[in-house]
Amino acid sequence: MSDRTVYLDHNATTPLHPEVKKALSEAFEMYGNPSSLHRLGREARAKIEVARQDIAAFINAKPEEIIFTGSGSEANNTVLSIFSCSSKSHECSCFSRKDVMTTTIEHPCVLESSKCLRDKGTCVSTLRVDKDGKLDLDNLGHVISDKTGLVSVMTANNEIGTIQDIKTIAKMVHAKDALFHTDAVQAVGKIPIDVRELDVDFLTFSGHKIYGPKGVGAIYVKKGVPFCPYIHGGHQERGRRAGTENTLGIIGFAKAVEMRKSEMLTETKKLLQLKARLKAGIEKNIPDIKFNGHPTDCLPGTLNVSFEGTEGEAILLYLDMEGIAVSTGSACASGSLDPSHVLLAIGLAAEFAHSSIRMSLGRDNTEKDVDYTVAKMAQVVKRVRSISTAYSKK
Repeated sequence: MSDRTVYLDHNATTPLHPEVKKALSEAFEMYGNPSSLHRLGREARAKIEVARQDIAAFINAKPEEIIFTGSGSEANNTVLSIFSCSSKSHECSCFSRKDVMTTTIEHPCVLESSKCLRDKGTCVSTLRVDKDGKLDLDNLGHVISDKTGLVSVMTANNEIGTIQDIKTIAKMVHAKDALFHTDAVQAVGKIPIDVRELDVDFLTFSGHKIYGPKGVGAIYVKKGVPFCPYIHGGHQERGRRAGTENTLGIIGFAKAVEMRKSEMLTETKKLLQLKARLKAGIEKNIPDIKFNGHPTDCLPGTLNVSFEGTEGEAILLYLDMEGIAVSTGSACASGSLDPSHVLLAIGLAAEFAHSSIRMSLGRDNTEKDVDYTVAKMAQVVKRVRSISTAYSKK
């Protein structure tokens, strides 16, 4: 095992930013329940509301349009659950169109929620994408009907990094009087997001993808849009999400957003340069490969590549022994032996999907990290291919 660590799995999660660590440390003594009326409770409430204002401003939303959740997955589940709710006592009763549309490349939390909706009798259809992971807009225009209540399309894909034209998609959806949701967990803090410009009805995001703490996410809900709580109980989050707020997590989330505001643009330039170096190095040193995802409309730090005649899991484990952390796809699907549903959806054969590795760069990565990774990956792929019965070009 190598004593060197090169972390290239930032799409799965990010390390805490030093300033986030500092903010959390300073808040450790803040133990009051933000729903309590005494001083300690009021202090916690004040911190949460300041954080709500800062996070809302980052995506050009109003503070009252932000609902804190326990994760991005909970946020996505919440939005989709609205369209299977039959309650007459909530805001959602004013929106009767219940059919849902999503895409074949969504995060597992959206796809599994969709399966649950089908089991409850909701009509859920999936929209196809092209070879680069872009939504087929012509198909979208044809399939939305007067029964469609919600269309859900992720802003940026977690496996291949492809970025969708969310503004155009939202406009098309609204032209058919349906509502639009985008899972922006991989996008917020990595590319500029303005909910007013995009004109989305729901947008979901998370803290731990942008150097904040785990266990906290958020939903943007445009003012006036139908909504129904997913978690019922107390009055927290204006009655929209019951449960005592994660004060520390929310404070850390806001500090992470503050740091993204000052560092994102500079970091984007750096990541694009590192990714170009990584891609060029792989192309030069390893034959019989295929890069997956859109060549330009892609997250700045995400690179997905298939190595003919290999198993992605074998490459991952050998790289791990060299101190390099990568992924074979979504962290939420890492226990599955099935090939990536995203790679299958863009038309890769199962054997090529099985041979894929995702590398996602972050703020602390360097050119030395990239060069070390290229050198070790070339060795690893050669070793795996030498014992593979699926690779014929030895």
